[in-house]
Amino acid sequence: MALKKILLALSLLLYGVAVDAQDTLRSDKIITKAQLVGIGHVNQLDTYLSPSEYTGSELRYVSHTLRENGTPILREIIHQAHLSYTHNTSDKNNNIGGLYNFQYNLHYAFGKWAVGNGTLSATVGGGIDANIGFLYNMRNGNNPAQAYLNVNLSPSATAAYAFRLCGKPFQVRYEVQAPLVGLMFSPNFGQSYYEIFSKGDYDHNIVPTTIVSTPSLRQMLTLDFTLHHTTLRLGYLGDFRQARVNGLKYHTWSNLFVVGIVRKFSISKIIP
Repeated sequence: MALKKILLALSLLLYGVAVDAQDTLRSDKIITKAQLVGIGHVNQLDTYLSPSEYTGSELRYVSHTLRENGTPILREIIHQAHLSYTHNTSDKNNNIGGLYNFQYNLHYAFGKWAVGNGTLSATVGGGIDANIGFLYNMRNGNNPAQAYLNVNLSPSATAAYAFRLCGKPFQVRYEVQAPLVGLMFSPNFGQSYYEIFSKGDYDHNIVPTTIVSTPSLRQMLTLDFTLHHTTLRLGYLGDFRQARVNGLKYHTWSNLFVVGIVRKFSISKIIP
């Protein structure tokens, strides 16, 4: 009876060692996910709806995910959703706008360098930048709304500087992106949506675009710091989108303050 108890205890001990060995087997996959909320000022112009500029407020949600797998190639996935409420200079008319943005980028990491009391890293790459949204003019009768749909190939780059101050970790990060070429939906000058969708009158409504016809820029400068075991991110987001197609002018210039939470975790593999 005592021998059986000893054998049972030994088998449980060996099983625990095996499980512990399985639990400690880790991969090189590291995911950094930031969820941010931005608020700030926006300047809009869409000559299809009005020749006047509209200014007001914008609220934006940003989901930013960076995936590392132990190689110099990084994957970046970004989702953005924002709403705007703007008015013209006479304050007699208003616009309501909404837009969803999706980005999928591949970046090459050049490495890390010791600079001062910290470490500097840089990546460069690019990928797909797609947008879908609307702008509604609250007083227009014939053409009350404009639809936005475009997809671009956009190069991008990042630089990050990690350092410690008073024994606590900090990181300053800058990211920039600009569309190079793409496709954009746009009505032609004087063309109504009734003509496009009800009558089927196509008039160069799918427009190839380049950096010349859509000179745009998106940039973000942030600071990460730890507070009570939680990593917070705050900073500035500047999103300047412009287009001149089909005899129409369009721009949205957003300057936002962003704040949110950053989580970093690794993926473990358990081999039976």
